[in-house]
Amino acid sequence: MGTRLSTSPALRRPGLRRPVTALAVTAVLAAGLTLGAAPAGAATPRSAADDATTARVGAGLSTRFAGTSPGVYLAGGRVVVTAADDATAVRARAAGAAVRRVSRSAATLSDATRTLERAGRIPGTAWAVDPIANQVVVTADASVSASAMARLARVTSPLGAAVRVERTAGTFSPRINGGQAIYSSGFRCSLGFNVRSGSTYFFLTAGHCTNLGTNWYSNSSQTTLIGTRAGTSFPGNDYGIVRYRSTVTSHPGTVSLYNGSNQDITSARNAVVGETVTRSGSTTGVRSGRVTALNATVNYAEGSVSGLIQTTVCAEGGDSGGPLFSGSSAIGLTSGGSGNCEAAGRRSSSRSPRCCRPTASASTEPAPHAAGPPARPSRARASVGSTLDDRHG
Repeated sequence: MGTRLSTSPALRRPGLRRPVTALAVTAVLAAGLTLGAAPAGAATPRSAADDATTARVGAGLSTRFAGTSPGVYLAGGRVVVTAADDATAVRARAAGAAVRRVSRSAATLSDATRTLERAGRIPGTAWAVDPIANQVVVTADASVSASAMARLARVTSPLGAAVRVERTAGTFSPRINGGQAIYSSGFRCSLGFNVRSGSTYFFLTAGHCTNLGTNWYSNSSQTTLIGTRAGTSFPGNDYGIVRYRSTVTSHPGTVSLYNGSNQDITSARNAVVGETVTRSGSTTGVRSGRVTALNATVNYAEGSVSGLIQTTVCAEGGDSGGPLFSGSSAIGLTSGGSGNCEAAGRRSSSRSPRCCRPTASASTEPAPHAAGPPARPSRARASVGSTLDDRHG
C-alpha cells in the first residue's frame, strides 16, 4: 500500500441519479497505512444505514466544533468529540456526542501546525492532526535525507509532545501514470465525479492531471475527445474540471465498482475521522479503508497541497482523480500517495476547502476489492470512476 492523494467535493443533494448540485471541491490524501485496533464497539450489529447516519452526524459536529475541539472522530458506533476545556465538553454533550478529555487544546495543535507551515515545508514530508492521539503527526518519506531530518527535528523539538515524527517507506508523489481511463498528453488518470452547471456538463479529476493537458480523451490512442479543460489548480489544491463535448450525452451520477455494477452518488459531505470510505480507480479498482485525519498537508517535490483527508486506502499510478465515497455520499478525489496496493503502507492526509464553483448552480471519489480486472464501461457512459476504454501499458 502507499499514501494516496485525492480531491473531494462537498455538495448538496440533488434528485436521484442526478449530478449533485452546488459543487465545492476538496483535496484528499489517501494513504495505505494499516490502522491500529479500533475501540471496541457495541455488541449489537450495526447496519450500513446506522453507520452512514453516524458519519453524517460526525461530519457535521466536526465542522461545528472546528477551532474549539482538538478533533472529532467515530468509535464504537458513536461520535466522539475531544475537549481540553469544560465549555467545549458541555457543548459536545449537549449535542449528543461522547466526550473524551485531552491535554492539548485545538489552539495548541493549530500553533504547532502553523510552525510546520512556516518552517517545516520539506519535500517528502506531510502532517495532520491525529485526534485520537491528540497530536500533530509528521510523516517523512524515504526521500528525506539525514540533513533534512535534522532540519525537521530543529523545527519539531521545541513543540514537545504536541508533535510526533514518523518515517514511511516509498515517496509522496502525485498518482499519475501513462496508460488508461482518461488520457491527455501521454498520461492517464481516472475520471472523478460528473458535475453540471445549468445545461453544461463537466467532470472532476486531479489538478496535477489537468495541469498536464488541455484536451482529454477516452482512449489510449487519444482519438476520441470527450472534453476540454475548464479549470485546474495544483499545487496548493489538487483539482481540475473538464467540460464535456456536446457530443458526449450521458453523464450519470454513479461510481463504477469495477464488477459490472455502479454506486449511485446522491449527495456530498465532509469526511469524519474513523469512518469507512471507498475509492474507485482505473488502475487498482475498488479499495477500502478508514479516515484517520483531516486538514493534512503534503509537501510534494512539485509543491505543497493542504487541507487533505488522511486515510488508510491504498492507490497506485493512474488512480489519480478517481472518486472517494461513502455509500451514496461523495467524499473526495484521489490525488497522490506513496507505495502501492501490494505491500503494507502508511497513513495519509486530506482537506476540504470550498474552491471550485463553475457557477452558483454548479452540480455534480470501503467496500471489498472487486475480484477480476476493472470493468470497462462504454465510452458513451463516462460514469464516475470508469475506465472509459481499454487498458493500456
